[in-house]
Amino acid sequence: MKEHDIQQRLAAFIGQETEYWDFWGAIRIVKDGKILWETSRGYSCAEFGVKNTMSTRFTIASVSKQFTAFAVMLLYDRGLLSLDEDANAFLPEDMHIPAGITVHDLLAHTSGLYNFYNFEDNFYIGEDRLPYDRKAFLSKWILKQPVNVPGESFNYNNSNYNLLAWIIEYVSKQSYAEFLCENIFLPLGMVSTVFDDGVAVHENKANNYMHDYGKTVRVPYVNNLFLTGAGALVSDCDDLQKWYECLKQGKLLSAKAYKRYFAENMNHYCYGLERHDRNGVTMYAHGGDANGIAAYTQYFFEDDICIIILSNNESLNQYRLGEGVAGILYGKEPKHAVQPEEVPVSEEDLRKFTGTYLPGKIHIEMKNGTLYLVRVNQNIHIELYCIGPNTFIRRHEEQSYTHNLLPEGAEKPAVWGYELISKAFM
Repeated sequence: MKEHDIQQRLAAFIGQETEYWDFWGAIRIVKDGKILWETSRGYSCAEFGVKNTMSTRFTIASVSKQFTAFAVMLLYDRGLLSLDEDANAFLPEDMHIPAGITVHDLLAHTSGLYNFYNFEDNFYIGEDRLPYDRKAFLSKWILKQPVNVPGESFNYNNSNYNLLAWIIEYVSKQSYAEFLCENIFLPLGMVSTVFDDGVAVHENKANNYMHDYGKTVRVPYVNNLFLTGAGALVSDCDDLQKWYECLKQGKLLSAKAYKRYFAENMNHYCYGLERHDRNGVTMYAHGGDANGIAAYTQYFFEDDICIIILSNNESLNQYRLGEGVAGILYGKEPKHAVQPEEVPVSEEDLRKFTGTYLPGKIHIEMKNGTLYLVRVNQNIHIELYCIGPNTFIRRHEEQSYTHNLLPEGAEKPAVWGYELISKAFM
């Protein structure tokens, strides 16, 4: 297929999807070192009417993990740490974790450490808003429960990459931000990529947005320092393209280090990247999700293809969009999202779902005949609509799953397995 024809197909597919879901962000597709197609939409600062551009910087969430892993491999290359040795050898004595967890286990998410990002704990949209204390964070959350056997199972867990950032600092005797800047970003000319501590003002950085009662609002504050190593980087399309070229050309690291970096472990996970077979070739990718943030990078090194998707309103499923773009590049028909039709439900029937399911975390309320999922410490009200018996979906965000508020056979309404405990908010 001719380049012009591919560009037309990309424009038609991406244009339809981003318009339908009111996407805010930037998308770039690179082939053979050249920008094949790109676009920016929406606002970086809606309050002042500032639009996103191709140079806007976005929070990249867990896409950051590939940089943390790469920094560890730099230290490995320099003989400053061992991947297969107990990680405690590279942590301060007062910050030790259960014995037997290797640096490799942290990189590959096989440490068995407790995953504190869940609904039951009060960390997520709770204590992650409070002042940051590394030792308290370690003792209270990362070491909260006994560890599972290291190396035996995969569990994607931010704790692993928090610890890797601290290893980088302890071994290098620099801050995480300083080490990445001096050893990765500056050598590659990535002048727009920075660590965001949540305090410093970064020029041309997009704010993040969600829908509250159907209106676009700024995402409530969280302390980014809790994401050090796991998701606190800011970047743009230009810099992420330079990063792709680094990986493709094998810059900065030895061949030995790259072999470990790209080696597939459990659950398709390498070090900060996933490996999959797509369209008959190997693809490396990683996504990032947070309130108001959606990021995704895809790399097809064999065919010199890089796909970058950055969003600051989380409206569109970036993973499906990325797969669709890749499909077009390989001559396939992309899968378009279809918003299910709404099924009318009476206010009386809607009201039976309202109440508290998990105190402070999951509530359902009804306002003016519309059902809302109440999240983020009751600050965000996400509109739901019915698409089938007891089955609901979000109005303004593309969802890969439905909310089954009343599963068949349940005695009470339930959300994500949590049963209704009170008709009032708790």
